[in-house]
Amino acid sequence: MKSATAYRSIQQRGLHIGLLPAMAAAVDPSTPITLDHDLDVLPDAGRELTAAALAKIVEDLSARLAAAGVRADDHVVVHKRANADMWVLACALSRIGAVPVMLSPGLNAATVAALMRRLGQPNLLTDEHKLHGGLAEAGAPGLARRVIVVAGSYPGAVSLADLAGSAPVAPVQRPIDEAAVITHTSGTTGIPKLVVHTPRTQGLRLKPQWRLLGLIRKRETVAIHISFVHSRMVAAMALALVKGWPVLLMNDGEPAAAADFFLAHRPGLIEALPNSLMDWQHLADDPRRPFASVKYFSSTFDAIHPGTMSRLLKSSQRRGALFFQIYGQSEVGPAVGRAYFRSSAHKANGRCVGWRMPLGAAKVRVVARDGKRPSPANPGFIEVAWPALAKTYYAEQDRYDANRDGAWWRTGDVGYFTRVGCLHMLDREVDMIPGVRSSLEIEDLVLARLPELSELAVVQGPDGQAIPVICTRDDAPLDVERWRAAVTAFPQLADPVQIPQAELPRTATLKVQRLALADRLKQQLTGDDA
Repeated sequence: MKSATAYRSIQQRGLHIGLLPAMAAAVDPSTPITLDHDLDVLPDAGRELTAAALAKIVEDLSARLAAAGVRADDHVVVHKRANADMWVLACALSRIGAVPVMLSPGLNAATVAALMRRLGQPNLLTDEHKLHGGLAEAGAPGLARRVIVVAGSYPGAVSLADLAGSAPVAPVQRPIDEAAVITHTSGTTGIPKLVVHTPRTQGLRLKPQWRLLGLIRKRETVAIHISFVHSRMVAAMALALVKGWPVLLMNDGEPAAAADFFLAHRPGLIEALPNSLMDWQHLADDPRRPFASVKYFSSTFDAIHPGTMSRLLKSSQRRGALFFQIYGQSEVGPAVGRAYFRSSAHKANGRCVGWRMPLGAAKVRVVARDGKRPSPANPGFIEVAWPALAKTYYAEQDRYDANRDGAWWRTGDVGYFTRVGCLHMLDREVDMIPGVRSSLEIEDLVLARLPELSELAVVQGPDGQAIPVICTRDDAPLDVERWRAAVTAFPQLADPVQIPQAELPRTATLKVQRLALADRLKQQLTGDDA
């Protein structure tokens, strides 16, 4: 099977991740899939796989899951410690017609239990680590129809390790417009929402990215370092495997480990979380040049700081190195995008998240908040429309409908279009601070001026003031004079509050949980624990 044929099949029938490994094996059974870690569910499988081996693993695991009692239409919560086997298990569940519900390893046990209640007695696929780490105490096993562990044992649970050699099962293809995979929102504003994706919506989201990849003529090795449970993981793996490109699946994002992995396998394309790329930018100074082989960097979550893009691009030794940025969210997929070049990335406006994509991709508009034309001083609501929008929020249709205006989805971000058509995203609506045009813009500019900062988040204080919360590299003390010189253009900022980077509340995709951070500041500054 050729890549183009496989892609056309996905567009006609939808993206079924349970069928994807076999499809990838049909495109090229020898496509390498290399991991920087062992699979918890099959540690003996090794770290050097192929598309054909992956298809066999998924077939084996689907047989074990069926033997464990999982059936078509069952909801199965996948929540275990971070490992690529979360995506592999999702494929195996999909192959037997079940609906994987992908919950981040970073969610606390109480949140997992709350989401399980919302699902109404789903199956729970987990591990001993999570059960002993809080799930049992939160009552999660009692909320499940059955508990399945990937290895080892737990009272009352079925272990997949004990089901090796189970009878093979035929693949099941779910209806194109029914739930196929459920992921969750970032949870920056409380309990996450469960986002329902269908085969059709997942397949349509590949369109603009497939066209972009069509511009890359050389077969590249793709390094992927994103959350294994995120909806983006579905698209990233589908694109790479259908293209027949070698894949590097990374679990360890520590800069030293990442550098060693890149040097060993020399990727041509890296897709990673913005915060990971920010952590890695200092590898540009590594004399071994771990990014020398990289021609394409890609990030599809938050806008990334121009200084980070510039350092990464200049560390590449490939001619014509590019940084692709795509703006979107779990509910809408890719909305707008743009490319940055080595010679100009440092001059880019970090709030410009991109232009509308070609025909067949998402439509994007900015709607006035107060009847006035959206502008830099008066940003409007960013809205997206196309058939690839997520189907619903599971068991929260009212919350979903509240964001819909006919075909249009309100993203929760505010911004404006420039005269040349670039979408500028200034802030999340809930994060807007009176007197501050854009917290994110301030962060872009100050981070560029102070490379010793590893993170900066401007949040609203208890009295409405704009408080910069900072983290420094290796938690070194802040140079107050350098800080004052860097923020002279922003008199609305209060004095900075420095915290250890490890204490910064983050989502599964490493976004700063700004509301949680603001609550923490309120307690710290006022002594109010309410």
